[in-house]
Amino acid sequence: MSETLSQFETPVGVPARAIEAVVCVPTFRRPEMLARTLSSLVGQQTRVSFAVVVVDNDNAAPQGAAVAEAILGKENLIGRSVVEPQQGNVHAINRAFSTALALYESAQFFLMIDDDEVAGPGWLDAMIKAARDNVCDIVGGPVLPVFESTGEARRCHPVFLPAYASSGLVKMIYGSGNCLITRAAFERLGTYFDPRFNFLGGGDTEFFTRAKAAGLRFFWSQDAVVREVVGPERVKSAWLVKRGLRIGAINYTIDRLRARTHAQRLNVLIKNAGVFGFAAYRSVRLLFAGAPLLETLHPTVVALGRWLAAFGIYPEQYRAKAGALS
Repeated sequence: MSETLSQFETPVGVPARAIEAVVCVPTFRRPEMLARTLSSLVGQQTRVSFAVVVVDNDNAAPQGAAVAEAILGKENLIGRSVVEPQQGNVHAINRAFSTALALYESAQFFLMIDDDEVAGPGWLDAMIKAARDNVCDIVGGPVLPVFESTGEARRCHPVFLPAYASSGLVKMIYGSGNCLITRAAFERLGTYFDPRFNFLGGGDTEFFTRAKAAGLRFFWSQDAVVREVVGPERVKSAWLVKRGLRIGAINYTIDRLRARTHAQRLNVLIKNAGVFGFAAYRSVRLLFAGAPLLETLHPTVVALGRWLAAFGIYPEQYRAKAGALS
């Protein structure tokens, strides 16, 4: 599952065999935010020997790779910077995991953090402790939003809330923005994220769905906190509606890919109808409970996203503008 490193590399300061964990950071056109992410990794309070693999997905102007090289070269941080020329969220993530697994053969823990997130000083230790103490294959933790604009009533919208509120074994996690996956989990599944989710997003949810079906164990660590910057554009009505539609499209696509027979595909459409009916009921209940309009509509918007995807209409969040890439 290994891939060849690009020309954007930084020398490793200690033997690769000494590395116990690797933090993977995919990035795309957010060099200033990436610098903050990497600084938070420099500040980890841990005795675990870890490395960092940064994958820049902008082949035309890899500013993220340059930022990573500068920080890895000056700070006490071991790692590599790589450029992934194939544009797409999944390509970048898969390159990060495959590079980390190939370079650091003794590492057993592979963590991921997004380039707009900042890890708390005890994040790495909390994730690894959760995996070791609970003999788990995959660990997730809360991504707490930090809103750039104040006074926004929408900061309690469901898209900003963590999946769980307390530590413990869970049926599965849904996002890779704050996660740990063991080497054994990768070996058990034999694949990474599905490239069919490159521009829609949700490759992480599909991966974790397969992991659950394979019997892998999931744990939620409430202490493994990262914080995510939420810009003003992400509290706008249009963004929140599109996010809801995308969640629905991802859920439908995962169900559709798992449906092998005509009967199973028909069941997916029946599920669409059931989900829409239940979502409408939930929205009515939220309306009478006095919830804000966007929160009230969210279940129905997600259900609508499932139906739009069934007709081939997908909101592709991760596709760059035409002509922006070489």
